[in-house]
Amino acid sequence: MSATASFAAPITHYENFPVASWLCPARLRAPIGAIYHFARTADDLADEGEANPAERLQALSRYRQALQAAADGPPVAPDQAWAWVFAPLQQVIKTHQLPTQLLHDLLDAFVQDVEKTRDGAGYADQAELLAYCARSANPVGRLLLHLYGVTEPAALQNSDLICTALQLINFWQDLSVDIPRGRFYLPQTDCDRHGVTQTMLLTRQATQSTTNLIAEQAAAARAGMRKGSELVRSIPGRAGWELRLVVQGGLRILDRIEALEFATLQTRPTLRRRDLALMAWRALWM
Repeated sequence: MSATASFAAPITHYENFPVASWLCPARLRAPIGAIYHFARTADDLADEGEANPAERLQALSRYRQALQAAADGPPVAPDQAWAWVFAPLQQVIKTHQLPTQLLHDLLDAFVQDVEKTRDGAGYADQAELLAYCARSANPVGRLLLHLYGVTEPAALQNSDLICTALQLINFWQDLSVDIPRGRFYLPQTDCDRHGVTQTMLLTRQATQSTTNLIAEQAAAARAGMRKGSELVRSIPGRAGWELRLVVQGGLRILDRIEALEFATLQTRPTLRRRDLALMAWRALWM
């Protein structure tokens, strides 16, 4: 089965954070949902199912062509590939003058993921990893700020800090899932500094060295999240409250990682319903 056929319909996913929830302004729920489904479907093309790397890259190339056609061309026909994604997205692009380069940046990141996984390659250092996050995560925050009409440079910078932190938190949460699938996000220079080898990662050994390495990465993500959280005071109304919960969701996952003594090579922590009350309480005091 082709990659396109494998991912022709929406897939429901576990999410740490609210997506176009009731806290979001009603007028923006559909636009935010359209952006989310664009990104989620591209992620599925890159990561789900049984397609080989060449098929995934071909599917992502066709997906990019469909994006460009939706941005530049006539209305999306019901029988077009991924019409359920691009028909609503086309409306958002035109109605809100959405900057489509940010959508292309997301696709660049998914292509990079496929190529890195195919080659069994990781990230040389923090700079390379953060450059990846600038394409894989930061565009989402900037797209949302565009919908909210927030354009101040300081707000964009704080959004980037939050989105990068969320991406990194997801990496350190998912080590037990990603590494067996050939995805290595722990920077090589940091691994070398802690004496952590690829063999130790592949066998998911619980050692003081791996613990220290993951603890360091988690601490850096927490610092970035806390610094970027100043943005919540720039987003008014219900959207600001949703952002508060997003930030608190990321911080709560870091709490879960710490409670596991950073053993995420063996266990994947998740948020539970009872965490929501604590997140809401903490959001009140931001």
